Amino acid sequence: MIKNILKIIGGLLLVAVVYVGYMVLFPVSPKAEASFEADGISLQVEYHRPYKKGRLIFGEEKDGALVPFGKYWRTGANANTTFETNKDILFGDQELAAGKYGLYTFPNEDIWGVALSSKNDVFFAVSQPDKKTTVLKTSVKPKNLKPEVEQFTIDFSQDSTGISLNLKWDKTMVSIPIE
Repeated sequence: MIKNILKIIGGLLLVAVVYVGYMVLFPVSPKAEASFEADGISLQVEYHRPYKKGRLIFGEEKDGALVPFGKYWRTGANANTTFETNKDILFGDQELAAGKYGLYTFPNEDIWGVALSSKNDVFFAVSQPDKKTTVLKTSVKPKNLKPEVEQFTIDFSQDSTGISLNLKWDKTMVSIPIE
């Protein structure tokens, strides 16, 4: 009897380990990187890319939005998104020292809050970061995006006005200027 119970427990543990291993190796929201290099500056973002899958992404919590307006968002899935720079820069309208940071956003319909935290290694990152670790806060206006973007995407762009870090998902794009 005890031998059978131990076999069942062992089998369940094996299934759990295999499942966790599979989810780590093949996550539903795959890991991605975006990078930019020019004139001695190197910028890098690591994040996980969730899919829209027919869901309401940005909007009111009462309407079932995946990312409700006015609420903390880890800006991706699985773990917190990280932003790294090899030089001191202006991020939005704020000075930022070279280093690696956790990137968080607070989406709203008319303005997004963007924050960088000295804590950059939070797995799951489901709770709002400790305000004591926030090193920078800025805000940017979202833009309408056409066509819609099915999978959350972060990239960099450069034009005559400078470098931008772009967050794109669904019908929304947020561009954070970098100098």
